[in-house]
Amino acid sequence: MDYYGNTMFDDCIILAGGAGTRLWPASNSKRPKQFLAVSPEASAGTAPGGNTFFHAALERAVELINKAGDGRVIIIAGAGHVPFIIEACTSVSPSLRDRVVLIPEPAAKNTAAAIACGITYIQGVSGDARTILVLTSDHSIQPLEVFKANAATAEAFARQERLVVFGIPPRSPATGYGYIEATEGLSLPGDAGVSGFQVASFREKPDRTTAERFFAAGNFYWNSGMFAFSSRFMLDAFHRYAPEILAPFALLRAPEECCYTNTQGLRTLTAWPGLPAVYEQVRTTSFDYAIAEKCTQTVMVAAGFAWLDVGSWDEYEGLAGDTGSEVYRSGAESCFVDADIPVALCGVEDLIVVVRSGKDGTVPAVLIAKRGETQRVKDIVEKIRAAGRTELL
Repeated sequence: MDYYGNTMFDDCIILAGGAGTRLWPASNSKRPKQFLAVSPEASAGTAPGGNTFFHAALERAVELINKAGDGRVIIIAGAGHVPFIIEACTSVSPSLRDRVVLIPEPAAKNTAAAIACGITYIQGVSGDARTILVLTSDHSIQPLEVFKANAATAEAFARQERLVVFGIPPRSPATGYGYIEATEGLSLPGDAGVSGFQVASFREKPDRTTAERFFAAGNFYWNSGMFAFSSRFMLDAFHRYAPEILAPFALLRAPEECCYTNTQGLRTLTAWPGLPAVYEQVRTTSFDYAIAEKCTQTVMVAAGFAWLDVGSWDEYEGLAGDTGSEVYRSGAESCFVDADIPVALCGVEDLIVVVRSGKDGTVPAVLIAKRGETQRVKDIVEKIRAAGRTELL
């Protein structure tokens, strides 16, 4: 195997669902965070649809599948997100676009169901002896070459019939991430040094005191939410740890050609018989809860790449670049504006202003926050939900 990515995964699953309300009101259930624009430097995208978190994930996936074989990129997303995905896929060359399949989920049931859906599809069309990489679609990862090298290490461990997770060396005692507890180092055949670490446990998002303890210990890493495994190993893991999630999917047959539609070269599985009924039955839970926390054969690859789960407007500002907003200022300093209508600022400083006028069909909403305080958006979202105004989300 080439550790620079020439021989890679048989298939890649991109998880592209979720509402991304931490970047409300620009990110919502109709256009979540993964489809927000970021600067070309942050996304590595230069073509139409290319300057988004999702497009960057698509580029990673296309780079990491085995093009010498029948490698595929399987995108699992909400039905309402299909137009954004089609737009992003137009920048992929036609020969590679043939390898991309979009599966719209009938309902949002979290990551365990999404991954089970992807594996079921792969097993049906290709058999179960496959190596699979699961990617998030709403994170910033740079540079691609380093990520490819880490992914190659993960692929080698996956071939040993293990669950592999990418751990992020923590930069601070953050309370907004789950943590991975790593123990002894592991080596791959032919490697002189440590390639990965045995995972002792997965930990929930901690309180401040616990996060500080994890950070000081030195063997705790942030959980990136990205995984690698062989399909055979993961099917066994679902049977062992979460059979109630896999059982409904086991009733599905491999889709026939008539089940797909083709829009601008993207194959979309719009009519997989039985899939809506499966999603009515399957419970809502995360892959971490259902599988990762229970699996005893888990390896962590420590990330050498820079990773950011953009969880606030303060963080997003650094990736957004020029938002193209029409802003008029008088005595207004150090303010970030992302608005789809003209905005005037007078005599203010250190503000983050986000305006959505509703011209895209969503409910109009405005966020005004002080820099450094945008983590409070999650509190606002809960207040909106408690008020019964879920149409704002």
